[in-house]
Amino acid sequence: MKIDSGTREKKAIRDTLFSNSISKQECPLPCQEGLIGWCVLPFSAVTTFQADQVQGSTDVSERKAVGGCFECCIKCLGGVPYASLVATILCFSGVALFCGCGHVALTGTVSILEQHFSTTASDHALLSEVIQLMQYVIYGIASFFFLYGIILLAEGFYTTSAVKELHGEFKTTACGRCISGMFVFLTYVLGVAWLGVFGFSAVPVFMFYNIWSTCEVIKSLQTNVTVPGDQICVDIRQYGIIPWNAVPGKACGPILENICNTNEFYMSYHLFIVACAGAGATVIALLIYMMATTYNYAVLKFKSREDCCTKF
Repeated sequence: MKIDSGTREKKAIRDTLFSNSISKQECPLPCQEGLIGWCVLPFSAVTTFQADQVQGSTDVSERKAVGGCFECCIKCLGGVPYASLVATILCFSGVALFCGCGHVALTGTVSILEQHFSTTASDHALLSEVIQLMQYVIYGIASFFFLYGIILLAEGFYTTSAVKELHGEFKTTACGRCISGMFVFLTYVLGVAWLGVFGFSAVPVFMFYNIWSTCEVIKSLQTNVTVPGDQICVDIRQYGIIPWNAVPGKACGPILENICNTNEFYMSYHLFIVACAGAGATVIALLIYMMATTYNYAVLKFKSREDCCTKF
């Protein structure tokens, strides 16, 4: 059978259009004349097939988008400075406990001294001024560490992203390394200072514990008539917080027991304990900051060298 040139052109067009989309199978419709062994689907069938192809490509794109989003989330989580984040939360909690509880406990301490150990205002005037100054210092400590914790957390995000090279090629500047080194030095200084604050906050806990333990001894001796409770006293003047000429300066027997039963004594004692614990938590937070900032600074300093060939 002789096939003319027009038929060859139609066959070539047919092969181009349907070779990758329509399989060689029997059509439900009769074949058009001039196309040997093949049938031409109506326009509606071709449109439906193209829609299926588009839907398939859309599903692939969605899968790629989902995978890309997941990888992006993993990448972002990898850049989180978890050590600095934990240290920031611990630092905020410790400073809040120390400042809040310490402020209220100091106010209660002044009230106890004025009512029971130093009835003359001139005897404890210096102590009142010192306590008022310490309360103002507490305000400054709370404000400073709130800002310093946020700055250290931001610096942790920067150095962690730089160390892990999460945002393209690794780049660092001398200014950035200098700022990181400054934070390392400042954190070490603050850590040493807070060790002193932690030790200082344990002094009122020790004083209140001695008073409380003396009251417990008085209660236990109430059944023993051979040892009168009036002979058991607590002299606040021996701690050096009020002068020796302060009147009365000490409390004995039932008077001391009544002091221990007051709400001011109970609250001040426990608030000083919580404030001491807050100072300890702040020391731990600063130690974590020290390790994190020192490590990040060392890695940044090492990777900034031109002869660096090791990847951490």
